[in-house]
Amino acid sequence: MQHPTPTERARPHLVCPAGSLRALEAAVDAGADAVYLGLKDATNARNFAGLNFTDTQIREGVALAHRHGVQVLMALNTFADARRPGPWFAAADKAAELGADALIVADTAVMGHCRDRLPGLRLHLSVQASATSHAAIEHYRQRYGVQRAVLPRVVAAEQIARIIAGTSVEIEVFAFGSLCVMVEGRCALSSYATGQSPNNAGVCSPASAVRWQERGGGVSARLNGVLIDHYGPEEPRGYPTLCKGRFDVAGQRSHVLEEPTSLNTLELLPRLVQMGVRAFKIEGRQRSAAYVGEVTRAWRAALDRACAAVEDGRPFTPDPAWQQALSRHAEGAQTTLGAFERPWR
Repeated sequence: MQHPTPTERARPHLVCPAGSLRALEAAVDAGADAVYLGLKDATNARNFAGLNFTDTQIREGVALAHRHGVQVLMALNTFADARRPGPWFAAADKAAELGADALIVADTAVMGHCRDRLPGLRLHLSVQASATSHAAIEHYRQRYGVQRAVLPRVVAAEQIARIIAGTSVEIEVFAFGSLCVMVEGRCALSSYATGQSPNNAGVCSPASAVRWQERGGGVSARLNGVLIDHYGPEEPRGYPTLCKGRFDVAGQRSHVLEEPTSLNTLELLPRLVQMGVRAFKIEGRQRSAAYVGEVTRAWRAALDRACAAVEDGRPFTPDPAWQQALSRHAEGAQTTLGAFERPWR
């Protein structure tokens, strides 16, 4: 199949995380085309203490981003509580009022509200909606007017090509950041321990359920009483989630479910650009402004070079300096192509 070059369509966007105003500024300075952010409540899937934006900060962030031609996408990507969906509808109204360029949404009730009350606001289908086929994505376009869909990280590269061929909805994929072994939006693992759903509480490990206890010269991490890891005195401590905990099985202690590692799709970049992927997402609203700045800078350079290579028909080789910069921020200091390439099928 002969694909159009990036210049025959709009070049893909680089979409970067903003967990704070400082991170937003870092993303803009480093060359992001769009930033995504959330409110300080359970309407977004990074509802961590100390993160996210007040109304005043969003106004300031939107003004700064728009002065530099950068879009602001608001993540409203948890599922509304059926007993009181009002906060999710109010958050959508607020996003429009504060000048967001698009909403990242997962809940059909919220999409319906936006379709009926906010028809001028772009809707991007969140990865939390778990849409893995063009038929599913077309359903959201036809019923709610969704204009972009973020694919789950379990979709392989060849499947991405088939999805793009089957829908007019723009496709966004994860380019770099933490991985999850579950299909986003369908995980109930932490609910077993906490009794709260990450899909509407906005976080896998609610702060109220996390306990750090000094023990045996180290520190133990527990989630609602469940021991999920023990760190030595000098050992780096990760965000305590059940899926990335270390457990004793048959006398051996290891990451039984998932090792900490980061997705890095630099090697696949020209192939994904050629397929027609319209946006590349950097994961990490919970990460520092320094992370956002350095990762965005590396990906800005990589995406520009990959687009130029595709346009000119030249080979693309990732710069070792980009890989070095990204490796410094990779979980567990290791990266993978994840499910994008699946030799085991």
